[in-house]
Amino acid sequence: QVQLTESGGGEVAAGGSLRLSCTASVRTFRIYAVAWFRQAPGKEREFVAAINWNGIDTEYGDSVKDRFTISRENGKNTAVYLQMNSLKVEDTAVYVCAARRSPSGSYSSPLVYDYWGQGTQVTVST
Repeated sequence: QVQLTESGGGEVAAGGSLRLSCTASVRTFRIYAVAWFRQAPGKEREFVAAINWNGIDTEYGDSVKDRFTISRENGKNTAVYLQMNSLKVEDTAVYVCAARRSPSGSYSSPLVYDYWGQGTQVTVST
């Protein structure tokens, strides 16, 4: 069983930055890709970013392109980071990381992910 643990959430003023971390409890070879999704109150879950096993292939949601950067460290445990810059009030949400074993399917579809973390709250204030 893969366990995902997020950290780094908090409250920041608009225009500021935060860095989220997601640590998986297994070695790299068991995970093909890791993604971040977010969900704000009253809204549907939204794809934020994803990165594949070697860190070369990445994908971003339209609302975060050019502001967020996803990166990955492979080793005993897999760690994925989400650097969020130029934060906006509309970025406020619970951010959840997810991992998948299979290379098949779109990065942005939550249906292809096998494991999910508990989430971390990000609040951007005016």
